[in-house]
Amino acid sequence: MNKLTCGFFAVVLYFAMGQALQCYDCKVGVWSLCFTTKTTCDSGQQCFSGLGKAATLVDIKMKGCLDVSQCNKTEQVNFPANSNSSLYQMTKTCCSTDLCNSALGHFHFSAVSMAFTAITSVFMVKILI
Repeated sequence: MNKLTCGFFAVVLYFAMGQALQCYDCKVGVWSLCFTTKTTCDSGQQCFSGLGKAATLVDIKMKGCLDVSQCNKTEQVNFPANSNSSLYQMTKTCCSTDLCNSALGHFHFSAVSMAFTAITSVFMVKILI
């Protein structure tokens, strides 16, 4: 019975790995500098890349996860918030595959991670049976 439970857990882990969308995350980047980490989106979110201008001359970038309802929109951020003085304007464009929000040509590792999880699951079941 214990082997069956572990086998079931391995299969669930395999499918759970494939459901979460992985994206690059960069809080704020200037010109071509944007230090990224990987993040996992919540349900109802997609990856986004944001491009904008601050003070009409500095290029800024953002990356991360964004609610689908906020995708493909341009927002203007004012400072202070209730004024007409624009701090920056940014257009956020979304995509829906793993690590798709990279402009640097990163490879998409979702197939590799799925294969690794499948092989690990098979070995776990083989060892336990």
